[in-house]
Amino acid sequence: MALSNDDIQACADRLHRAEKTRVQIRQLSQDFPGITIADAYAIQKAWVDIKVAEGRLVKGHKIGLTSKAMQSALNIDEPDSGVLLDDMFFADGGTIPTERFIATRVEAELAFVMSKRLSGPDCTMFDVLNATDFVVPALEILDTRIQRVDPTTKATRKIYDTIADNAANAGIVLGGRPIRPLDADLRWIGALCFRNGQLEETGLAAGVLNHPATAVAWLANKIAPLGLALEPGQVVLAGSFIRPIETRKGDTIQADYGAYGSVSCYFA
Repeated sequence: MALSNDDIQACADRLHRAEKTRVQIRQLSQDFPGITIADAYAIQKAWVDIKVAEGRLVKGHKIGLTSKAMQSALNIDEPDSGVLLDDMFFADGGTIPTERFIATRVEAELAFVMSKRLSGPDCTMFDVLNATDFVVPALEILDTRIQRVDPTTKATRKIYDTIADNAANAGIVLGGRPIRPLDADLRWIGALCFRNGQLEETGLAAGVLNHPATAVAWLANKIAPLGLALEPGQVVLAGSFIRPIETRKGDTIQADYGAYGSVSCYFA
């Protein structure tokens, strides 16, 4: 790790303040050119610790950057992950308070609801399927507390910025029809994603590492060296299989999962 403990805590404090004030901060990769992936996850953890100290509860995890195209664009060879907290969950068909966020986008995903403790190392997709109670359609709401483009250097944010920013997570909407994990070929579950009635994006869950359960297995293995595991009842967002849809106040987003129902939200 290149950053000191004081640097890590200061970055977490800046992110927390940015979220509360809705004022983005400069890219951490600009302020700390030597920042590492380990530093970024340490900043994320320090920020989550701040929120937990304020009364938030950890309810699960999210996985991002699961497509080969996104990994290639950021010059990485694995996904990233973030933490889901209790105040990030919104009701299907419910209202998303835009005044709480900075610049929202939405992605369509499958969420795994765990029935058993799942820990690495050597966790496989079969272990994931055996440890999953239900798989449900979901929307992930993304936000960025860090500038996407530096106004001075014009540099775009890097993987370190995204990870530190809790993998850009801001909210989650669960909906549709819960599926037992072996009752469907999860790779072939797809979604038609609409903004205000206009089709914006489509995709298949196979876009997530060829099988979304593979992403969940990656996460269980990734957090195992930290002494962590996926716990019963936790929700794990397996990763998006569409490009993010930009949203504004007044937008209605709906993802139609065909036989598996739909999930929607309104940005008020």
